Amino acid sequence: MKRALLAAALALSWHADVFAQEAGWRFTVSLDDEPIGTHEFTLTPAADGMRSLRSEADFRVRILGVPVYRYRHLAQEQWRGNCLQALDAQTEDGGERSRVQLHADDRGGLQLQGPQGPQGGMRLSGCITSFAYWDPALRTRTSLLNVQTGAMEQVRWERMERAPIAVRGQTVDAVRWRLSGTQQPLDVWWTEDGRWLGLDATVRGGRRLSYRLR
Repeated sequence: MKRALLAAALALSWHADVFAQEAGWRFTVSLDDEPIGTHEFTLTPAADGMRSLRSEADFRVRILGVPVYRYRHLAQEQWRGNCLQALDAQTEDGGERSRVQLHADDRGGLQLQGPQGPQGGMRLSGCITSFAYWDPALRTRTSLLNVQTGAMEQVRWERMERAPIAVRGQTVDAVRWRLSGTQQPLDVWWTEDGRWLGLDATVRGGRRLSYRLR
């Protein structure tokens, strides 16, 4: 019990610290252990207690040197605490383009427009959170916004085993958390005090997609 309380306190301390200053996460992305691109996140403090997040991904899959798949994603997000206030995300996935937008409406709620929503958009209320793995408090949430599809997904978290993983050329002790309820289950890796180290997912064809800090 003491260990669990200490881990929770460390995570909350780091959570407050990272929101108070600019932070960045730069990942090498691999498919079956072959590098295919990068995904970078930059969190910057803004005025009135707001934070701005920029997320940019660029993947290319090749067979015998010939490009067969391209994925690009660019999102600008505005956060207040753990709650998403605004979003503009554009994605190109294998030649298919999509855009998801979220903004405040004149009734104190949020208006969501995306490819999976109703025509004219959908109104949301309460504290909305996307798949913000950089925030360890995410593990308390059971409903997350998919910024590529515009769908609200019901999810479950389960703490798994501790294990060493390779990060920036070093072996780091990490805790694996299983995220289920999504189309493909994800394993997200954090340190005990809540620092995001990477993730693993099984994607189309049973292949393994991995993020590792670089």
